[in-house]
Amino acid sequence: MKLVNKKTRIEDLGMVSYKTAWDYQTAIFTKSVNLKLENRRREDRGEHTISTENYLLFCQHPHVYTLGKSGEENHLLLNQTGLEANGVEFFKINRGGDITYHGPGQIVGYPILDLDNFFTDIHKYMRYIEESIILTLSDYGLKAGRVEGLTGVWLDFEPGAKNPRKICAIGVKMSRWVTMHGFAFNVNTDLTYFDHIVPCGINDKAVTSLEKELGEPQDLKEVQNRVKFHLLNLFEMEVESEVKKTININY
Repeated sequence: MKLVNKKTRIEDLGMVSYKTAWDYQTAIFTKSVNLKLENRRREDRGEHTISTENYLLFCQHPHVYTLGKSGEENHLLLNQTGLEANGVEFFKINRGGDITYHGPGQIVGYPILDLDNFFTDIHKYMRYIEESIILTLSDYGLKAGRVEGLTGVWLDFEPGAKNPRKICAIGVKMSRWVTMHGFAFNVNTDLTYFDHIVPCGINDKAVTSLEKELGEPQDLKEVQNRVKFHLLNLFEMEVESEVKKTININY
């Protein structure tokens, strides 16, 4: 019998290196996938199954560029010397999508969910993540939406708009309906770092931030709480625990 568990552990990791957070995600993700495989064997033996866990991780990263599986390396416009001069790391990673930037002042969210606990629809999952950012922007008086054929959240998004600009990028990995990676929401982000890449492989549209749109820096924690509120409502999550957590590379 499949156990549905919508309880979600919410962890604020603070400022953490990309590699450390990636390793931490991978450990949680792998544990959940392996449990699902073991549960299948338990069912075959007529034994009780064990419910999988759900996590919602929030963090910021020091300056880093990440390239997804379908991305092109020439969309990074800096060589190794340029990366070092700008204090930026670079990783090829196992999510979908092309190249993007993470850095201070950006809210990064990593939902590690077993979608068997919610709904088994990857497109709905992506749209819900987008919707959480769209609703958050609406809280700040900004109208945001989607651009047909492109993931993420955009301002000035209507067909024929003169200046469509992306404020949130999304890239995920999924196996056996378990998700990892997630979204990067530009709040007080230094947008000059996007000048060194072709963001998400799109060279004819701009990138923006909440600070730029509103004309002043925003309270990052307040914005994060609004995103969290909308995610919890959309996915009908039950909060199991909520903590600030420091992790290390040896987790």
